[in-house]
Amino acid sequence: MSKLIFNRRRFLGTAAMTGAALASPAYLRRAHAQGGEVNIWTYNDFVPEAFKEQFEAETGIKVNVRLVDDQGKQFNLLAAEQPNPSVDIMTVAGHRFLQFIESDLLAPMDTDRLSNWDKINPTFSESDWSTINGNKWGVPILSGMEVLSYNTDLVTAEEAQTWDTLFSEKYKGQTAYIIQDMLSIVMLMKGYDGNFIEYADDHEKAAEIMAEIQQFMIEKKPLVRKYYDSGAEIQQMFVNQDIALGHSWNGPAAALINDGFPLAMSIPQEGSYGFVYTLNVANNAPNADNAYTFLDAMLSSPEIGAAMTKASGFISTYKDSAQYLTDLEKKSTSFPEEQLANLQFFRAEENELKYGLMDPAVEAIKAA
Repeated sequence: MSKLIFNRRRFLGTAAMTGAALASPAYLRRAHAQGGEVNIWTYNDFVPEAFKEQFEAETGIKVNVRLVDDQGKQFNLLAAEQPNPSVDIMTVAGHRFLQFIESDLLAPMDTDRLSNWDKINPTFSESDWSTINGNKWGVPILSGMEVLSYNTDLVTAEEAQTWDTLFSEKYKGQTAYIIQDMLSIVMLMKGYDGNFIEYADDHEKAAEIMAEIQQFMIEKKPLVRKYYDSGAEIQQMFVNQDIALGHSWNGPAAALINDGFPLAMSIPQEGSYGFVYTLNVANNAPNADNAYTFLDAMLSSPEIGAAMTKASGFISTYKDSAQYLTDLEKKSTSFPEEQLANLQFFRAEENELKYGLMDPAVEAIKAA
């Protein structure tokens, strides 16, 4: 089969058309020009371009977006800049909150300054994971999960029901995954707790388990085509037919599905993890007032939430955003009930133990 050529303009067409529907939400029409700037670190497509342009025109606030692709790199950069960060808003996954909070890198969220806070589905805004030490720490914008994505022309739906297929000889050299994320998933495959909560009082056992998982992934290293970092990378690998299947976040996979690529996703029978992305205000943010203006504007309309889903493929946390999605877009952001039953959410209680073991394991696997 000949390789497809990735047409970026066509791929972003859906997002661009969505942007046209975002004209003049009531919040921005009422906004007074403020001027200045707001600096944002976030993932690709998390800030809809049409919204960004309109926000800048209506408020006079220049939006500077710096793309990130890894929570650990973002943490290290922010830690290096304190106490005078260059960023105002960053995107932190809910299960990484504690790491940022305990290092005094985030400011508690003042929800009284967000008149549109109630536009968020309370499943996300008022859930247990979103409140730490009595404070909210972020604005939930998108939710997602770790999935097995596969080219339906090459891999069967039956094969995609187990993570074992990702490590099979049949697809040697045709797979890709993010090492750190796969460490948790392989723990599930082997019957362990990838959140490490079960090992809170037995760090020695946790270390033994991580050593076992590390050795497994080193042994399977000859089978993988590439360890990757960003959603754009795995999209390109699928489009180029460099890979037949891979671990991915559901967002980048859904974006390809909506573009007509023969891709599907599964939550395999061994299980997987879900997560929520939030926008957070940095501690000592240089433009905190503008940051809150930006966040409130982003929450002002379910159409903006739908635009983020269309562009990123992740599931919007906004109430009523689904009404602005096509049937295909709705389908690409949903899963069968029997697969959803295999899903659990990442938790943060034992992150220090977890990442203290995982980060060295990642480096050891890369170096092996």
